[in-house]
Amino acid sequence: MNAANRTSAVSTAAATPAGFWGLTLGSIGVVYGDIGTSPLYAFREAILASGGTADPAALREQVLGLLSLIVWALVIVVTLKYVFVLLRADNRGEGGTLSLVALAQRALGGSAPAVFVIGALGAALFYGDALITPAISVLSAVEGLKLIAPELAPFVVPTTVAIILALFAVQSRGTAAVADWFGPITLVWFLAMGAGGLVHIVDDPAILAAADPSHAAGFLVRNGAVGFVVLGAVFLAVTGAEALYADLGHFGRRPIQTAWLFAVFPALVTNYFGQGVLVLQNSEALENPFFLLYPEWALIPMVVLATMATIIASQAVITGAYSLTRQAIQLKLLPRMRVLHTSHEQAGQIYMPLVNALLAVGVVALVLAFGSSSSLASAYGIAVTGTMFFTTILAATVAVRGWGWPLWRAALLFAPLMAVDMVFLGANLVKVLEGGYATILVAVLVLVTMRTWRKGAQLLAQKDRAAEMPLADLLAMLERRPPAQTPGTAVFLTAHPDMAPVALMHSLKHFKVLHAHNVILTVATADVPRVPDADRVKLVRLSGNFTAVTLTFGYMDEPNVPRALALCAPLGWDFDAMSTSFLVSRRALKPAADSPLPLWQNRLFILLNRNAAGATDYFRIPAGRVVEIGTQVNL
Repeated sequence: MNAANRTSAVSTAAATPAGFWGLTLGSIGVVYGDIGTSPLYAFREAILASGGTADPAALREQVLGLLSLIVWALVIVVTLKYVFVLLRADNRGEGGTLSLVALAQRALGGSAPAVFVIGALGAALFYGDALITPAISVLSAVEGLKLIAPELAPFVVPTTVAIILALFAVQSRGTAAVADWFGPITLVWFLAMGAGGLVHIVDDPAILAAADPSHAAGFLVRNGAVGFVVLGAVFLAVTGAEALYADLGHFGRRPIQTAWLFAVFPALVTNYFGQGVLVLQNSEALENPFFLLYPEWALIPMVVLATMATIIASQAVITGAYSLTRQAIQLKLLPRMRVLHTSHEQAGQIYMPLVNALLAVGVVALVLAFGSSSSLASAYGIAVTGTMFFTTILAATVAVRGWGWPLWRAALLFAPLMAVDMVFLGANLVKVLEGGYATILVAVLVLVTMRTWRKGAQLLAQKDRAAEMPLADLLAMLERRPPAQTPGTAVFLTAHPDMAPVALMHSLKHFKVLHAHNVILTVATADVPRVPDADRVKLVRLSGNFTAVTLTFGYMDEPNVPRALALCAPLGWDFDAMSTSFLVSRRALKPAADSPLPLWQNRLFILLNRNAAGATDYFRIPAGRVVEIGTQVNL
C-alpha cells in the first residue's frame, strides 16, 4: 500500500463491519500492548510505596484508596484526555507528538520556536520510554518463573536478556509476518487478566466500592507526602497511553475508542480489583499479586502468555521509535539514517539498523543495571509523564489557535488535565535518584543531539549560501557565454532553489561543460503526514536548458526521488534514469577557530554529519547514477 493512501485505506476499511472489527482487534495488539502489561507491576509497586499496614481495617482502606487512584487515573488520563480529546487532534488522520507539533505550528502561522522545543522535548522523552518499556515488561513477565520454581530466580535476568536480544535480532525481518497475531494474542491476554480478577472479585464484591473517587481523595489526604510519592507508582497503570494517539493513523479513531471502552478498560479494572481482593485475603501475595491471582496449574500458561504480551508491547514501542526517528529526520531534528523497508505492501513497515542497535544496547544495559522490574519502575514514570505533559500543552495550543476555542473553554478542559499531568510528573521526579536519572540522561542525550544537529545544519546552510551565487545571475552569465554542452540530463540537489548549487558551480569550474538538460532539484518536507502524488511535483522552466523541480513529501512519506521524478512526465519532462546523472556535493567539515558553536558541539556535529546516511541513499537514488563532488568547509 502506498504511504500516501494509508489513512484513506484505514477510513475505507473502517466503513465496513468486517473492516471495523478487524481494525479494532488490531488496535488491541498494537495500541494497547504497552498499557496491557501494566498490571504485572503497577498495583504491586503502588502498595509497596504506600508502606502497607498490619491492621486489617486500615489495610482495606489503603487498598480501596490505591485502587480508586488507579481507576480514576485510567478514567481521567486515558479515557478523557486521550480517547475522547486527543484522538480528535489529528493531522490529516495522523497522531503523535510530532504531528501535534505540526498542527500547533500551522495554527500559530509560523515556525513557533517554543512549540518546536516542546515537541523536541516530548520526542526525546519518548526514547527513554522506548528503552524502559521492553526492559520492565519482559523482566516483570519472566519474574513469574520464581513463583513456578524459586530455584529459577538466578535465571530471570539471563532469560530476559536472551529474549530481548532475540527480539531485536529479528527486527530486520519485519513484523508483517507476525503482526496479524498481535491482536488475537493480546485479546486472549486481556480476557485472561479479566477472568483472573473476576474470580477474586466474586469472593469480595465490596471491593467495587473503590470506584468511588472519595476513596482516592481520602487516601491522599490521610497520607500527605507519602500519598504524593505513591502517585508515581499509581502512574505506572497508565503508561502506554501515548500509543493511543501515536497510532491514530494506523487504525483510526473509532476502532481505538471501541477497543478501549469495551475490552481493554474493563479487563484492566477487573484485574486490578482482583489483585486488591487477593492482597486483602493474603498479605503474602504482595510478592507478586498478578501471578498469584491464578491457581498453580495456570502459572506456566500465564507466564508464557505474559511473556508473549510483553514481547508484543516491546515490538510496538520499537516500531514507534523507528517511525518517530523517521519523522524527526524529515523535520530536520536528526541526521539522515539508513531506512530499510521490510514490506512490499506496507510503507510504514521499516527497519533502521542504527536505531535498532542503540535500543538493543540500551535495553540490555538497563536490565543488567537494575536487575528487577521493581527497580526499573522508579525510572519508568518520568519519561511518560513528561511526554504527556508536553502533549497537553501542544493540544491546548491547537484548541485555542487552530480550532478557534475561546480561552475559557480551553482552560476549563485543559487546565485540570495539565494539573493532573503536573502532579504525576512531580510525583515521579522525586524518584530521580532511585532510577529516574536513567530516563533523564537518555532524554538529555537525545535533546543535545537534536539541538546540535539543528544548530550545526543552520550554520552549514549559512556557509553554503555565502559561497553560492544567485541562480538567476548564473543563468544570465551562461546565456552570455554558453559553455560546451554534453548530451544527457544532470540533476543538481540543493536545499536553496534560488541559489546556484555548489555541485553545479564546481562542475562548471573544473569541467567547463554543461549538460543538454539541467535540473535544479529541491526536496521539501511539508507539515502534513503525507502529500498525495497530485501535489508532489512542481516544475518551472528557467531557461532553454534549465528546469527547477521541487518535490514535496510529508514527514511520514518515503522520500523516493526517482519514483517522484517519474511524475514529471505530464509536466513536460520525461525522466529517464539511464540518461540522467545526479550531481551532489560531499563536504568535508573541519572546526573553524572562530566558529559560533562551542568546540564540543562543533565536533559532535561533524561526527554526526560524517556518519549520516548520504543524500543519495536516503532519497533512494541509484548509486550508479551519482557523481559526488567534494568540497571542504570550515564550520
